[in-house]
Amino acid sequence: MRIGEIARRSGVSARALRYYEEQALLVPGRSPGGQREYTEDAVQRVRAIQQLYAAGLPSRRIAELLPCMDTDTTTDHQRAMLRAERDRIRAQIDELTATLARLDELVDAADRRGP
Repeated sequence: MRIGEIARRSGVSARALRYYEEQALLVPGRSPGGQREYTEDAVQRVRAIQQLYAAGLPSRRIAELLPCMDTDTTTDHQRAMLRAERDRIRAQIDELTATLARLDELVDAADRRGP
């Protein structure tokens, strides 16, 4: 599929797809005319990249971890990175949960006081 199609199906811009290519996160094939061509698997890969970005991982870290998804195997170093990222995200979730609880308390108190 061409870049416009994968952009539409994955929900990212063509510009983002080009950036992923620059960062070696996504490697499209090329048509005889030089146009990018993507496989069906690329849609899921782009979605995974988006999730990792949304979780705060930089492109360098994503590039190090993508081979885990491609081969279903990991090195000791990759497993350590995966654990570190999981722990970092878990800590963020805990902080957000505490913030949510505090906001709930403030809303409840405001509701009890009225306008």
